[in-house]
Amino acid sequence: MAGMLAAGANAYAFNGNWLQQATQREEEALNARIGVAVIDKESGMTWSYRGDEAFPINSTHKAYLCAALLEKVDQKQLALSDRTTLSKRDLVAYSPITETLLPPQTASNAQLCEAAVSYSDNTAANKVLEKIGGVDGFNGFMRSIGDQKTRLDRKEPELNEGTPGDPRDTTTPVAAVRSLDQIFFSDHLSRSSKSELKTWMVNDKVAADLLRKSLPAGWDIADKTGAGGYGSRSIVAVVYPRGKKPLLVSIYITQTKATLGESNAAIARMGAILFKSMQ
Repeated sequence: MAGMLAAGANAYAFNGNWLQQATQREEEALNARIGVAVIDKESGMTWSYRGDEAFPINSTHKAYLCAALLEKVDQKQLALSDRTTLSKRDLVAYSPITETLLPPQTASNAQLCEAAVSYSDNTAANKVLEKIGGVDGFNGFMRSIGDQKTRLDRKEPELNEGTPGDPRDTTTPVAAVRSLDQIFFSDHLSRSSKSELKTWMVNDKVAADLLRKSLPAGWDIADKTGAGGYGSRSIVAVVYPRGKKPLLVSIYITQTKATLGESNAAIARMGAILFKSMQ
């Protein structure tokens, strides 16, 4: 269940044993299934626990969704300034930004992605999904960056169902961090597109009680959270330790009766162990 998947020439920069023990403690306390993956850009090491098991992707998909839109911007197929007219029929549950952008207002692609990533607005995510060609467009983008595991089958809010054993709308912790790595640290997206996505994720307004709760002073984080049925709670993040190369992290929790607050606290505690081992 746990392992080091790839090694660089440098010494391993964090203590995988600490993180495995912390994750197993949280699994027991929450009576949950938890998957974690970490890519340490400082050492080139990837570590995971249940890293290849499928977990509900929930709203963490919105980071990858807007990366797919930014690819189309780079290819001149779309522009961030393109505008969309929303209607009341478009609105789905949890749409705090788009419900304020109904006619006579319109929403730009930049506004839709900011709403989807920074505020986890579901209607915005559905509109972005339309613009990239639906679930086929999303899955095609993920395959293009080498991700054969992550899949989207439905739109918001149905994709959050999270039924155990259902392969729809899932990812694996390892696939999630490797895809983040491709998005931010390869040449797949332009520098400006990577900067846009990072800004939206840095400005995440719904993540204060997760990894940010344990982030050391002077470090930065760009993240996207998710939540859904069967106690599912999740986060993907790029962490920028002071004086070191970035750390990519994914944590997925599911199949628990724990409250959202309890799962948030578990993620914060796992983050504290991870960050302490990096200092």
